[in-house]
Amino acid sequence: MRFDVPGGGRVEGTDEGLHVGPPEFVVEVAASSAAYDLHSKLELYRRSGVGEYFVILAYEREVRLFRLADDVYEIVRPDEDGVLRSQVLPGFWFRADRFWERRVAELIALVEEGTASPEHGDFVERLTAGL
Repeated sequence: MRFDVPGGGRVEGTDEGLHVGPPEFVVEVAASSAAYDLHSKLELYRRSGVGEYFVILAYEREVRLFRLADDVYEIVRPDEDGVLRSQVLPGFWFRADRFWERRVAELIALVEEGTASPEHGDFVERLTAGL
């Protein structure tokens, strides 16, 4: 699905009805070494202009969110409550500790809280405005 993001995205429609360009947000579960996923892929995503890259590193038991700013990826730190928050997908909130501890009910509650947030509501309005 193609959606508009704050600051604009880089995916464009063609006359044939295709979407061409980099995604704004990539989610990945990496079951390989962090060395590959956090270097080669990160550089590819940076060059392509992917706005945010969310990766779960299975072997390392880590979760990272990278945000592209001025052509450089910055690691997004969790807020004071331990929540990672996407700017590209408003309302996408994640707590790594709850994930690794398999506290599923708490993860679901956080998803519900994020999708009930005003910024997520605004995002949904933008998505559905053209329908």
